[in-house]
Amino acid sequence: MPAREAMPSTLRRSPESAQRTWAAAHDSAVEQYGEGERAHRVAFSALKHTHEKVGDHWERKEGGRKGPSDPRAARPRGQGGRSGEGVDENASKEHLYELAKRLGVDGRSRMSKPELLDAVRKANRSATRQARA
Repeated sequence: MPAREAMPSTLRRSPESAQRTWAAAHDSAVEQYGEGERAHRVAFSALKHTHEKVGDHWERKEGGRKGPSDPRAARPRGQGGRSGEGVDENASKEHLYELAKRLGVDGRSRMSKPELLDAVRKANRSATRQARA
């Protein structure tokens, strides 16, 4: 199945750069592993190196920074790790605060970095649910 047909709705609402990154990684993974969940995981892992999830879509990381966003994206396949759900866990606290502000997270000024990460993940899930409804 071509990547454009398999592309999740969060990516269809994202900039062309995010769509191209995901599609190229997805198509390559399909050639190597076949269509299915594994191809999607590979594509999202590649996407997380250049983009982060903001609400119901993906955007380039702050300052164009590249690299894994969370422990799962940083480890070799099969090594496990927790997913950051698209939130760049290596971003600065200030960047996370600004994302929380854009997403309308209440109480963000009193939050620690781990609390901001959780709040942004929760706001992203909520925005995605609303966009899909």
